[in-house]
Amino acid sequence: MPNAKGDFRTGAALYDQKLQFALLSSLSRAEIKQRAEAELGRVRGEMYGIARQVLAGKPGAPELPENPRPNSSRRRSRPRWNWPTPSARHATRWSSMPRPRWPAPPSSSAPRTLVTLPDAPVEIIEMPEFQRGVAVAYCDSPGPLDKNLKTFYAVSPIPTDWNQEQVDSFLREYNSRMIELLSIHEGTPGHYLEGWHSSRFPSTLRAVLRSGMFAEGWAVYTEKMMADAGYLDNDPLFRLVQLKFYLRTIANAILDQGVHVDGWTREQAMDLMINQTFQQEREAAGKWTRAQLTSAQLPTYFVGVQEHFDTRKAVEQKLGEKFDLKAYHDKVLSYGAPPVRFVRELMLDQPIE
Repeated sequence: MPNAKGDFRTGAALYDQKLQFALLSSLSRAEIKQRAEAELGRVRGEMYGIARQVLAGKPGAPELPENPRPNSSRRRSRPRWNWPTPSARHATRWSSMPRPRWPAPPSSSAPRTLVTLPDAPVEIIEMPEFQRGVAVAYCDSPGPLDKNLKTFYAVSPIPTDWNQEQVDSFLREYNSRMIELLSIHEGTPGHYLEGWHSSRFPSTLRAVLRSGMFAEGWAVYTEKMMADAGYLDNDPLFRLVQLKFYLRTIANAILDQGVHVDGWTREQAMDLMINQTFQQEREAAGKWTRAQLTSAQLPTYFVGVQEHFDTRKAVEQKLGEKFDLKAYHDKVLSYGAPPVRFVRELMLDQPIE
């Protein structure tokens, strides 16, 4: 609007206050950045190792030394050594929207029961126009006071005014394996399943005040959980996609405070997303828009999943050989999505039945 001439950046003081309200975590802004940057290096290294295995002996594959120079994997040009095959498997321009399967089918190599599944109705829909421009997809669960209503999994169509290059960039990002992972995150065993479990908790107050960090952290946690369980028959390219998606979670945490506290420009933000975390231009451009419109929400994915990882590790150490993954997941979800640290305290004090 003509009179909206203020800076969209929140600033350090307000950002830190808002961050604590959003996260209810003991991690400070500096600690979040430190942990995210450490994870960024670790995950890039893991992806490099998978790329070496996938591309070994392939015609035209670039040189992939076992111990690359420290600066070679952070070169300015976009590294494509770890992303040739998944990106090639995408739909055509004339696909109006990605078509995820629902619910995600179990892998034949992992016939394990991981969590109690929901029985509530769900429908995949084209995202309403007024909701577009912030996220590619979202899970719209029934409100905290509603019972037994339908859940909507909304997916944004490709904008009609994009040129061919922009369309190809988007479809390289959301290739066939990424659609599988997106449906894990938004659907089963991600948001749809977590929302169903949360709605069964008897406290209306907790349902109204459910933790966004718990929900986002759980959705990211399930991406790794499904890959670890052998989803898509332990396909190494699916694992590569899962790690690439996790890099996006890491970048979200760094980007948010970079923009709102450190005054990052669009160029700095795009460098993090494209050159350091391997996102396609269309995905990165959309996230830059989202970073201007929101603050303190993007870190909820990273901080939430770190706390879920920490909680599972603590419970595994406590129970030892008695640890059962399905019982653990059902117990975590049975608390109705409070802050994750609260769940960890309860689970370490109470037996998992």
